[in-house]
Amino acid sequence: MDEHTIQDDDDDRDALAGLSSAPTPQRNIHSYSQQLRAPSAQKRYHQVRNHSLDDIPKPLDHNYYNNDSSDDEFFPHSSSLSNNAPSAEEYIITSHSQRLDQNLSLDGGPDDPRQCHTLPEFIGAGGGTGIFKVPMRATVHPGRPPFLELRPHPLRETQVLKFLRNIACTDTQLWAGQECGVRFWRFQDAYEPGLGAKVRRGDEDAVPFQESTNTSPTMCLLVDSGNRLVWSGHKDGKIRTWKMDQPADDTSPFKEGLSWQAHRGPVLSLIMSSYGDLWSGGEGGAIKIWPWESIEKSLSLRPEEKHMAALLVERSFIDLKNQVTVNGNCSISSSDIKCLISDHVRAKVWCSQPLSFSLWDARTKELLKVFNIDGQIENRVDMPSGQDQPVEDEMKVKFVSSSKKEKSGGFLQRSRNAIMGAADAVRRVATRGAGAFVEDNKRTEALVLSADGMIWSGCTNGLLVQWDGNGSRLQEVNHHPCAVQCFCAFGARIYVGYVSGTVQVMDLEGNLIAGWVAHNGPVIKLAAGDGFIFSLASHGGLRGWSISSPGPIDSLLRSHLAEKESNYSIQDNVRIVVGTWNVGQGRASQESLMSWLGSVVSDVGIVVVGLQEVEMGAGFLAMSAAKETVGLEGSSIGHWWLDTIGKALDENTTFERMGSRQLAGLLISLWVRKNLRMHVGDIDAAAVPCGFGRAIGNKGGVGLRIRVFDRIMCFVNCHLAAHLEAVNRRNADFDHIYRNMVFTRSSNLLNNAAAGVSTAVQTLRATNAAGVNAEETKLDLAEADMVVFCGDFNYRLFGISYDEARDFVSQRCFDWLREKDQLRAEMKAGKVFQGMREALIRFPPTYKFERHRPGLAGYDSGEKKRIPAWCDRVIYRDNKLGPVSECSLECPIVSSILLYEACMDVTESDHKPVRCKFHSTIAHVDRSVRRQAFGEIIQSNEKVRSLLDELRYVPETVVSTNNIVLQNQDTSILRITNKCEKEKAIFKIICEGQSTVKDDEEVADYHPRGSFGLPRWLEVTPAAGIIKPEQFVEVSVHHEEFHTLEDLVDGIPQNWWCEDTRDKEVILTVFVQGSCSTETTSHQIHVRHCFSAKTVRIDSKSNTHRKGQGGSLHRSELRQLSSSSDATDDSTRN
Repeated sequence: MDEHTIQDDDDDRDALAGLSSAPTPQRNIHSYSQQLRAPSAQKRYHQVRNHSLDDIPKPLDHNYYNNDSSDDEFFPHSSSLSNNAPSAEEYIITSHSQRLDQNLSLDGGPDDPRQCHTLPEFIGAGGGTGIFKVPMRATVHPGRPPFLELRPHPLRETQVLKFLRNIACTDTQLWAGQECGVRFWRFQDAYEPGLGAKVRRGDEDAVPFQESTNTSPTMCLLVDSGNRLVWSGHKDGKIRTWKMDQPADDTSPFKEGLSWQAHRGPVLSLIMSSYGDLWSGGEGGAIKIWPWESIEKSLSLRPEEKHMAALLVERSFIDLKNQVTVNGNCSISSSDIKCLISDHVRAKVWCSQPLSFSLWDARTKELLKVFNIDGQIENRVDMPSGQDQPVEDEMKVKFVSSSKKEKSGGFLQRSRNAIMGAADAVRRVATRGAGAFVEDNKRTEALVLSADGMIWSGCTNGLLVQWDGNGSRLQEVNHHPCAVQCFCAFGARIYVGYVSGTVQVMDLEGNLIAGWVAHNGPVIKLAAGDGFIFSLASHGGLRGWSISSPGPIDSLLRSHLAEKESNYSIQDNVRIVVGTWNVGQGRASQESLMSWLGSVVSDVGIVVVGLQEVEMGAGFLAMSAAKETVGLEGSSIGHWWLDTIGKALDENTTFERMGSRQLAGLLISLWVRKNLRMHVGDIDAAAVPCGFGRAIGNKGGVGLRIRVFDRIMCFVNCHLAAHLEAVNRRNADFDHIYRNMVFTRSSNLLNNAAAGVSTAVQTLRATNAAGVNAEETKLDLAEADMVVFCGDFNYRLFGISYDEARDFVSQRCFDWLREKDQLRAEMKAGKVFQGMREALIRFPPTYKFERHRPGLAGYDSGEKKRIPAWCDRVIYRDNKLGPVSECSLECPIVSSILLYEACMDVTESDHKPVRCKFHSTIAHVDRSVRRQAFGEIIQSNEKVRSLLDELRYVPETVVSTNNIVLQNQDTSILRITNKCEKEKAIFKIICEGQSTVKDDEEVADYHPRGSFGLPRWLEVTPAAGIIKPEQFVEVSVHHEEFHTLEDLVDGIPQNWWCEDTRDKEVILTVFVQGSCSTETTSHQIHVRHCFSAKTVRIDSKSNTHRKGQGGSLHRSELRQLSSSSDATDDSTRN
């Protein structure tokens, strides 16, 4: 054991003195636990499906069902758990344990009689308060609205090169961009069951979907309803098109349409401007415009002319960055484009970069304004400064300077100097990193245009900023401390997705309406469609939230879903072995490892091994601290241990290693049996140093977190402060580890994959923790369904001499020795491992032994004569709220201990290895079945249907005219009136297409531009907005001279100086919806641009609900018609 620690504090000595020395009772060789064992009433239970391990004995189980989901979040904890834990003299035998005993014996369990019974457990006090509350679960989460789960949270390992990155909605589909192409779901299939084994792992329970051929990773998506296309920007710099109307019965991957090389680097953002041009943003501040005229030509070419079409578009771009660069000075920043937003209200385009914005005219493509995140105008943005000096340099300097110090003071002094120097360097680097983060905590992450024409931006510190259409900063609000990741505007609401997994709903003024935890990972994209707001999490889970939430529909759905719980709930059983060993810098033989682990894993699904003192020494500790600082970990000796243990477990044949984490001398690793592998994943790692100013890993903890049957389990290997009197320091070490263990993706995790947001949650949570209520800050260990601590906790026996301890051990009288156990006393007082459980100890103390000396005679007999102690322990917490709990909806993991013992025949270290075998029953959900149940409620429940029908309401509106005629530079006013007395009307004007009027007054077919954009000769302002009840808005419809390089006249390119003098006609459509409507009404207005004074004929044949609108009218009559008031409502339902 590592004994070189700093001098003990006086507080520790006081604590030691405060520990009472109970008088020695009459010695009894019978185990205390055996005296307490008593039979209880036998119950009848329904058998549980068990498909994780075929060779595990199958205990009967009760007819209770599982919890909510893989993304179960906390809601207010139960207060039913009493803080009064059982006294130190009591060990609890739960009914679950007794039932398991009976079932194992009935099933004819293993030959070893020790495995036929579960062990009594001691429960520590203090588990019912604060961060040590047992997390509560439910069938349907009471703290958030019920949701439609299109794609359940897939295990990360199944998503390598398949992660979803973004989503977008059409009228009938939800599209998603992924790392290998695109896919889409049809809304009509939203409640269909999953395809199971017909699709790859991770999508078994997802709604049926169609997928594209493989491409480079998709970075952004754009929906073009005008041309029935979806545009995608990719990491390889290409822009691709995909047809919305794919055959429903075609299961083969669909292919791209038009594609071309747009940027050298990735395409980071795509939008269609108000005039149908395609804008793309890339790295280094690159902004390119692809004129619609060139795109339209390329789309019209035949498939065999695909190469020519790509060249045509590729050469047509306009480079905006080059246009605003004069003498090498660029008016916009050279940082990457974060997002582009098309302001259809004013025909502008917003470009967001991390620390600045640029505002462009969508029609003239001129730069209007450049301003920073504080709203201050910038005339010029300098190039970004160089990166900071690498961290390794500072660490190198520290170590070199330490090594060159004078050798006075001897080896121990030099070792201390090196370690303290490394600790100081770690602290300095951490401080510098925190300072750099503070400078960038206002970086812009997302933009959105709201229905009232305002722009909202979201920052990394959670700040939400409102801007007007001219780039003036109006206000800022902050409703959440974590980084904003995405926005979505629908009706009079704004939805915000955060890196913490939270979704919030605001009104147009920025007031918070509601918020809930939508996912257990960052929400990276939001999209509105089919009456839902869809949220995409970084792990690939996809959920739909009703636009009426929060509202009365939520409680209805929640209650009806709970009633159907028996249809979609499952229970599974798995056995887990956790082993801990302080190896004292030694190495073990294969025989020792087989004795410790190999002999007890025949019926086990998961094996967790925690080692301490794998490697020590001042030089190694200093180098380990340096590696941690620069993100490296592990050692050659650590890898030797992993490989050697793997051989003992028959790795690659029976077991598969999922991952490991090493911090200095601490090492934890996890193996999973191969027939359980498909149910286990999402492994993350963590490390918390506790030595030398909380910077060096000679003491501390390492942990692994995994998802098993959609439930979270955490395993933590600890090495706490040494010495008999350091009780308070050990308690403080545990508290520090528990509060600061933050799981991320380690470099030593096998099948490691990354997508979107990885460690931002932990970074931002730590940064913002100071300003957040302690109850709101969720700790990773507190969120888990099951937590197991193992390791060398270093708690000793107090109030007993060396000879007395040896005497009791030799008689195997452990019940009185347990009264002298520091850990048991501290747990009883609620000072450490609050609310956690440990099985009855029936094995000799595991410390301290002379190496290679077998038997109990091997206890330390040297000069120090250290008192034997149970330093090496395994302690756990599951979902149980009390001594007796059954696996149920509210209690998804219930565990019991089958085996808890030390391997006394292993002699390679001064500690004995300890092993603990758990039997865990896990309750979870069949996602596919639950989605069907959700659909049945939505489609058939009369109360739910009634509430949904209320969302169909659209305020009644009228437009002043259906026909407008303009000459050059003419302006006409279109009035839209909201006749509703209570409800606001939200309108948007699009151009369904343009046509050329022939000499015989016949109108050719209408051709829409990109995303129903306007022709360049027409300005409509405002093209969107809100009309208050019984109010009206006046829309300016203006003709503006504008000539492009080429216009198409009957398919023939015309030079810009050859003006097309034929009359043109467009159809403007005004779409109207309510503040939270799922449907819209529409009005059509024909707008004609005339070059001559001849009599014209306008046939409003598109207005199917208005008969007889056509007729011969003179220009003056048409103008009079344009300015007339309140034409009859020609609205049509969509």
